[in-house]
Amino acid sequence: MFNKVLIANRGEIAVRIIRACQEMGIATVAVYSEADRYALHVELADEAVCIGPAHAIDSYLNQQQLLSASILTGAEAIHPGFGFLSENSTFSAMCQDCQIAFIGPNHDTIELMGNKINARKTMIEAGVPVIPGSDGKIATVDEAKQIAELIGYPLMIKAAAGGGGKGIRKVLNPGELVSQFQSAQQEALSAFGNDDMYIEKIIYPARHIEIQILGDKFGNSVHLGERDCSLQRHNQKVLETAPAIDLSENTRVKICQSAVQAAKAVSYENAGTIEFLVDEDDNFYFMEMNTRIQVEHPVTEMITGIDIVKKQIELAYGQPLNLIQEDISFKGFSIECRINAEDPSFNFAPVPGRLTHLHLPSGGMGLRVESAMYSGCDISPYYDSMIAKIITHGETKLEAISKMQRALSELNVEGIATNKQFQLDLIADSAILEGHYDTSFLEEKFLPKWFD
Repeated sequence: MFNKVLIANRGEIAVRIIRACQEMGIATVAVYSEADRYALHVELADEAVCIGPAHAIDSYLNQQQLLSASILTGAEAIHPGFGFLSENSTFSAMCQDCQIAFIGPNHDTIELMGNKINARKTMIEAGVPVIPGSDGKIATVDEAKQIAELIGYPLMIKAAAGGGGKGIRKVLNPGELVSQFQSAQQEALSAFGNDDMYIEKIIYPARHIEIQILGDKFGNSVHLGERDCSLQRHNQKVLETAPAIDLSENTRVKICQSAVQAAKAVSYENAGTIEFLVDEDDNFYFMEMNTRIQVEHPVTEMITGIDIVKKQIELAYGQPLNLIQEDISFKGFSIECRINAEDPSFNFAPVPGRLTHLHLPSGGMGLRVESAMYSGCDISPYYDSMIAKIITHGETKLEAISKMQRALSELNVEGIATNKQFQLDLIADSAILEGHYDTSFLEEKFLPKWFD
């Protein structure tokens, strides 16, 4: 097993990885920007290295600095967490060149699945259902018009190199196409340095269902069940559950089988996620593969009892999966709420500032809190505004929701605005309790009612 791992990330995921390493007897190296000098992950790690100024491009995205820190400290592996360089194939290849293990899939897989157009082609060849749309890149408005005429409206314009909700625009009619295509293309170029676009038919109404998969270097792949991530605002996930509340057993079996089929098609190694859209007739369509750990991975851990971060480390070291599908069982129901420093009254704008007081809920069966914040710490304007992830588990959906209501009620944040009340009101909504919601629910039904 690795003796020392460098965590190329910050915040709660860095803390999560450090704790997993500690339990495995692995020494840890934290990296931090000047803005994060007093961050919790810096305190918890065995060693810490400053890698640059506050702006991410100069620190957490600085590949040379991260590799230098790894070599300097003698770290044998780098865990990228999520975001930042976690899906950067160039960085993964550079790690390999430096004989440092990258805790994730190999760089060829990251590159293949990171380009949504190539990923789409690969899934078609593997026999995995895909959303009707363009089969290659679209570079101009004229090309976009031609494809739009073929597949019809409404449609979605997406960046080939996209992620995190960037470079995506909904087009409801021909009059919107030109402006939305140009806007998405410019955003994609700015965010990813790549303005290749593609178009897909909008599946509406639809649920956003993702399948957690694990694969090893010996060709073994398993799934850890599904998560429902349909509750989104501006293509950003707000609340997730495992399993999906309103999914037939027949569809559940088929979609999980397709996810394993997708993983095997690219000889997937390590932890990853296959995302699908499921329409009202339970037809499902591949959207994308995330070649990293997901923010919402704890809900899967809660219903399976499998530590996904530890599995990542074991698989990156070259150990076999040591899991067969028949041995994986699913128990109960889990829900995750993301608590962010944001002001719902100002369109959920991030609110940087000092947390003058923070009390996180604790105690009780089936409660888990992932956070890197503490009283007196600062929410930096340079990074995401997450304060904590609160995860609950119960034998039933209602039990998990009841525990979440209790946990959110106990949460006390002073000094900055949060989305706590929004989350409390959301989980109390009858549609959530009954499982009758899709990707449009939050923006089209809940938020208008909530703001009134």
